[in-house]
Amino acid sequence: MNKKDIAEIRKQFKVDTDLLMITDIYNVYVRQESDEIYHEESQAFGLMEREQQELFLANFKKVLGGKLAMKLFEVRFAEVKEGQTDNTQQLLYAGLHTKEADDWKENMQLIAQKMVKDTQYEKDLVITFIRGKYYKPTKKNLEELEMAEGDEAYTTPFILCSMNHTELPKSSLVFDFVGREFKSSEMTDPVVKLASPVGGFLFPCFTDNAADVNHILYAAGKANKPDYRFIENVLDGEEIMTAEDDKAVFEEIVKHVVGDEVNTKMLSNVYDELNRMTTVEDEGEDEDYVPTLDTKELERVLKLSGAEDVDTEKVQQAFQSVVDDESYELKASHVVPSYTSKSIKISTKVANISISPQDLKYVKQVNYNGKRCLLIEVEEDTMIEGFTLMEEELFES
Repeated sequence: MNKKDIAEIRKQFKVDTDLLMITDIYNVYVRQESDEIYHEESQAFGLMEREQQELFLANFKKVLGGKLAMKLFEVRFAEVKEGQTDNTQQLLYAGLHTKEADDWKENMQLIAQKMVKDTQYEKDLVITFIRGKYYKPTKKNLEELEMAEGDEAYTTPFILCSMNHTELPKSSLVFDFVGREFKSSEMTDPVVKLASPVGGFLFPCFTDNAADVNHILYAAGKANKPDYRFIENVLDGEEIMTAEDDKAVFEEIVKHVVGDEVNTKMLSNVYDELNRMTTVEDEGEDEDYVPTLDTKELERVLKLSGAEDVDTEKVQQAFQSVVDDESYELKASHVVPSYTSKSIKISTKVANISISPQDLKYVKQVNYNGKRCLLIEVEEDTMIEGFTLMEEELFES
């Protein structure tokens, strides 16, 4: 799935839309440090009170929030293990296509049982499954319009799961209008934190407006902190790489090719070229185009950036020494600094400086009177706590 596909289905999680229909909802309550389901209930989503529907829809929208490879990860299912009877891909596929709500609930229950058997949670947990259909009009520029009668649309059945912790309400002072008195609140029921899901997934993924049942979109609770154990043991998925992982791999490969020491001009040129590649991605007509860096492309970027002694063999050896998979490709959007942070951090013992990637070319490390100094070229006055810094002449001591 690409970010546009995710954004389009996210905005349909609202009441009274023709482009998304939720048929069933199944909730499971799990007590902390327990390996059993404490309570469960299932019903037609349309029979719920409107206020409850709105709360859940906002929650489902939160599950699909965040950037790809940071909070959202497209996970490929691993091969089914011999003798395995609770394979998640098979349970989801069967639940997706069964006409009986009870059969769907039974399959979701087996997945929920895998969750609680795999991990004993530190807080009470509510696991919610929904089943529905997502409609995407075939005509362009209809994203903001409701479907009219007779309109053609791509139809994709889906299952979404959301995981949310609960918490007990804090004690508070309230005013009782009936008794006309102040008193402490007596609420003791746990509150489900629907506004901050701790995980979830969407099945199947959508590729070229078609269902891809071999992949599942996993949602982590925090950016760059996927639950690898959950992906492997619950989703039965293959290993994934985060944006931070890609960035670390890129840095190691470049060090193997050009060495640990680089000048800011070369580094700035590398980031400029990567930024150009990602800009082409954002503005391109092909929504599924994702610029990547294989050995040939990385060699091109380094040579174009002014790196010396770069050849095909050296780049290939660098890839092989850092990554086991020979076909591994780095996503350019994961490597460019603006993706993982708004600025580049320059670290020294004296001070830590943050600077935008495009301004890195104005920074140099120089030797002055036998001492290493950081030289930053500026076009305007430098301000420190409201004071304008005085201009001084360099002189020999």
